Amino acid sequence: MLLTDLRTIYERDPAARNLLEVLFCYPGLQALLFHRLAHWLYKNQLPFIPRLLSHISRFLTGIEIHPGAVIGKGVFIDHGMGIVIGETAIVGDYALIYQGVTLGGTGKETGKRHPTVGSHVIVGAGAKVLGNIRIGDRVRIGAGSVVLRDVPSDTTVVGIPGRVIRENNSTTDALAHGKIRDVEAEVIRALFERVKALEKQLEQLEYPSHHVLSSSEGEELIHSENGNNSDAVIEEFLDGAGI
Repeated sequence: MLLTDLRTIYERDPAARNLLEVLFCYPGLQALLFHRLAHWLYKNQLPFIPRLLSHISRFLTGIEIHPGAVIGKGVFIDHGMGIVIGETAIVGDYALIYQGVTLGGTGKETGKRHPTVGSHVIVGAGAKVLGNIRIGDRVRIGAGSVVLRDVPSDTTVVGIPGRVIRENNSTTDALAHGKIRDVEAEVIRALFERVKALEKQLEQLEYPSHHVLSSSEGEELIHSENGNNSDAVIEEFLDGAGI
């Protein structure tokens, strides 16, 4: 497991110069080492010591992982400061987690109350994934997003609350956060274009000397003003948040 973690970080981080540097200078790896020991003790029902190790790890690395959390192989915690992973959270293999991420609960419920994150998932800086929800494989979660609902595989989530963008990530660069769609801006623009088109239609109705558009012509004008079909953009935005 240690060799897999080391190799994953060395391959995915262009700043890594050698394995020795990764081992001694990467707090994300050190937090995982502490956690794997604490988790083994936790599973064997040893009292106090697992939580103490978790507390020491938090003090040294700035990363808090509850001993009960299940962390897969090849997980890369990049920088890591401020990361919190709850007791019943599950993180799949080869996930990439940036600083400030929370995999937390939403209240005082008991049982499984933290997220299950699939394999090859990327969670952007400052993102919050809350509650007993399922994040599918190869999902990208944009920086600063707040995810409160299940997310299907091969999609991207952005915004507050997190909205699903229905795109296949296999055709995009997983680390190109700057290329993630701004769905809220797209919807605002779609609504703006529709308002402009309706204003033009209203002008035609206000002046009898001008040609008065029929209802079908008005609809055609609305859609022609926005080549991306504003109805589809708005519906995708609402559907992505489960509305």
